[in-house]
Amino acid sequence: MDEDLDQALDTVGLRLRELRRQRETTLAELSETTGISVSTLSRLESGARRPALEQLLPLARAHGVTLDELVDAPPTGDPRVHLRPINRHGMTLLPLTRRAGGIQAYKLVVPASDQPATPDPQSHEGYEWLYVLNGRLRLVLGEHDLELSPGEAAEFDTRTPHWFGSVDGGAVEFLSLFGKQGERAHLRAQPRRNSS
Repeated sequence: MDEDLDQALDTVGLRLRELRRQRETTLAELSETTGISVSTLSRLESGARRPALEQLLPLARAHGVTLDELVDAPPTGDPRVHLRPINRHGMTLLPLTRRAGGIQAYKLVVPASDQPATPDPQSHEGYEWLYVLNGRLRLVLGEHDLELSPGEAAEFDTRTPHWFGSVDGGAVEFLSLFGKQGERAHLRAQPRRNSS
C-alpha cells in the first residue's frame, strides 16, 4: 500500500472524532445520519478499524467536508471553496453551512419555466425559516397559498405540508434556514418588565 495513503488512513480516526466534536454531534446522531452503526463509528474514531470508501463517503457528507478534508490530504493549491449544488424537486439547493446536525442554511433557486408547476406539498420533521432574495415565491403551506416578494420572510413547522414554486414562471432565489429536529431559526426577545 502507498505509504502516504497508509499514513492518511491511520490518522482518519482522530480527524473523525475532531469533526464530530466540533459539530457537537453524538455517535448516535451520526449513526442515524450515515447508517453506520455506533460501534463501528466508535472503532473508526479510536483507530481500531480502518475506514472503507463506503464508510468515508457518508461520513464526509454528514460532516459537510470533502474526502480530501476528511483524510487531511495535502492541499492542491486552489484556495477557493467549491460548494456543490444539489438538484431536488426541480430546484437547485446550494448548502451554505458545512456541519452535521443543528440548523442548516441553503440558498435555493427555482428556475424560470414556461409551464406553471403543479404544487405537490410534502411534510417532514423540522422547522424552516425562509427569506426571498429575488423573484416572487409561491408558498403553499397547508390550506394557505401565499405569495412572497423580495424582502419578505416566512417561518413554519415542516410537519405542515408545504411546497415552493414561482408565482409567475420567473426564476426565484431565496434563503432557507432549516432545523431537522424542529429547532427554531431565531428567538423573539421578550420586552423587559419594568421592576418599579
